[in-house]
Amino acid sequence: MNRWPTYLVSFTVLIVLQLLIFNNIQFSGFVNPYAYVMFILILPMAIPTWILLLLSFMTGIVIDIFAGTMGVHAFATVMAGFARPWVLSLNITAEASEPEMSPSSHTNGLRWFFIYTTTVVFIHHFSLFFVEVFSFTNFFHTLLRVLLSTMVTTFFIILFDIIRPRR
Repeated sequence: MNRWPTYLVSFTVLIVLQLLIFNNIQFSGFVNPYAYVMFILILPMAIPTWILLLLSFMTGIVIDIFAGTMGVHAFATVMAGFARPWVLSLNITAEASEPEMSPSSHTNGLRWFFIYTTTVVFIHHFSLFFVEVFSFTNFFHTLLRVLLSTMVTTFFIILFDIIRPRR
């Protein structure tokens, strides 16, 4: 069954939500939710790596174009896409590894999806914020931003996963 139209709709909705709502949320400069990362998370488990990296890059570059951030999001999403197969291989069980399955809390369980989401989002945010700052001068300040933003982003992604239709 061809599910690419569903992924195209998910891509569009997540990008629009990011650009219109989430880019305008900032709590004291520490929390910046980036819910568009969910697109990378929900792609099929058996997607070829080169397609995953290409889609990751395209997702990041679209955000960069509209946010004016000159490649920072593209770098971070490619890092998240690069780490995703590794994170999946650490967390996946044999009975839950159908190739065309999209990772979700409905099919893999909430605990599994939480660990998977938190890990990939942390990698994304770590890459994003440290490339954005491009310095280790305020390492702990930036690390605090990474941790707080990871928590808020993970909350929104899990919320969106719970309310999205079962696949």
